[in-house]
Amino acid sequence: MLQLGVADGIHRIDHAYVSCYLVEGEGRSLTLVDAGLPGAWPQLGHALRRLGRTPDDLEAVVLTHGHFDHVGVAERLRTTYGVPVWTHDRERYLAAHPYRYAHEDARSIYPVRHPSSIRVLGSMARAGALRVRGVRSTSAMTPGEALDVPGRPHVVFTPGHTHGHCALHLPDRDVLLTGDCLVTFDPYTGDDGPRVVAGAATADTPLALRSLDAVAATRARVLLPGHGDPWRDGAEAAVDAARRAAR
Repeated sequence: MLQLGVADGIHRIDHAYVSCYLVEGEGRSLTLVDAGLPGAWPQLGHALRRLGRTPDDLEAVVLTHGHFDHVGVAERLRTTYGVPVWTHDRERYLAAHPYRYAHEDARSIYPVRHPSSIRVLGSMARAGALRVRGVRSTSAMTPGEALDVPGRPHVVFTPGHTHGHCALHLPDRDVLLTGDCLVTFDPYTGDDGPRVVAGAATADTPLALRSLDAVAATRARVLLPGHGDPWRDGAEAAVDAARRAAR
């Protein structure tokens, strides 16, 4: 599903309970933030056509982190169209090997404890979750910098979900792309509302909760997560809700 204009010059591709975002820059240029699952490839093509763009207008892929459900079409874009892929240096290994991620809890217990997650995980599997290609070459982005890609997002270090997770702040648009450091839907439990992702896919929950300070500090009005609908009531309110959900 394509949602045009979820924020100023930002468009959401939502497929198999995973969201990635096209960010407009100057002229026709675009950045893709996160790269979904392999099944998002035709969705991306449709989105580009709806925007009157082509793959040649896509100048960068920026990964908030390297989990399999965020790198799905990244390597295909890199090898087919020469689109550079950016991520934090601590995510390079994971982006290349997207199934080798640290997590606190056994993943097998979640469908038993949270039966509503079965349809979600099944949808992700049908979208190619079991056949994701890693990204063989990435460029490193540095926390605190304004990344030199369309949209000029500011890199906000938010480790915990993964060791090098970063959110992307567009202060001129009052938007924070949170990746999975804060989501509004947890695919492992089926729970809605602001929260950190369950331990089935989070490396260090206490660190993830501490990293919410960096989310709140942006004071962004709109949060665009990797899972779940946009949040429009401000970063501080989202962080408060996420901390309550973790108790």
